[in-house]
Amino acid sequence: MKTAIISGASKGIGKAAAITFAEAGYQVFNLSRSSAGLDGIKDVSVDLAADDITDVLNRDVIPELDPLEPIVLIHNAAKLASGSLREVSGAALNDILNLNVTAPQKLNHSLLPHMKQGSAIIYVGSTLSEKAVANSFTYVTSKHAVLGMMRATCQDLAGTQIHTACVCPGFTDTEMLRAHVGDSEAVLKDIASGSTFGRLVLPDEIADLLFFAAENPVINGAVLHGNLGQIES
Repeated sequence: MKTAIISGASKGIGKAAAITFAEAGYQVFNLSRSSAGLDGIKDVSVDLAADDITDVLNRDVIPELDPLEPIVLIHNAAKLASGSLREVSGAALNDILNLNVTAPQKLNHSLLPHMKQGSAIIYVGSTLSEKAVANSFTYVTSKHAVLGMMRATCQDLAGTQIHTACVCPGFTDTEMLRAHVGDSEAVLKDIASGSTFGRLVLPDEIADLLFFAAENPVINGAVLHGNLGQIES
């Protein structure tokens, strides 16, 4: 059985992806501090920003992998914080980078030795992987780094038959976005007006894009935007 290992699959895009891959017949692991609360999803309790990720994987994930089947690793977990260049300290930037950038590489390092031909490493970036907005200094910086990681992954895995891509969602109706805007419907409506469809992206739509990226090696090294077409000002 193929395996999908998804960081942060307890909510939002990660949870939608867990459902999509499980329905397609994958064995699915959720790497998160909280449970996805879904039948058929194996919750692995872990603080992705901690130092013991490898120990947890060796104990709770790797022994359950099918040595003959591909693995899809989806780097979805991320932290969003406000703050401008003038306000953000080095410690605050490091806090975001630890989860958004360093944790994915810890997972790569631990799991790559078990990834066969046909496997995939999919990064979840953001519209802000290729542009910036004010007062999101740490998030913009980290998501640009995620895109760079994907491009480096593509080059370093040449010849392995393992492919990669960076899926960049636009504003998606997730718990993280709602918390970031104080669950203000007025703010969410204003954000939604910035897409050519006049609405937020749905987590299920990004989950479908992640599944497509995982199943199609022809897109190796590609940046796939899922943002309903943003209106440029």
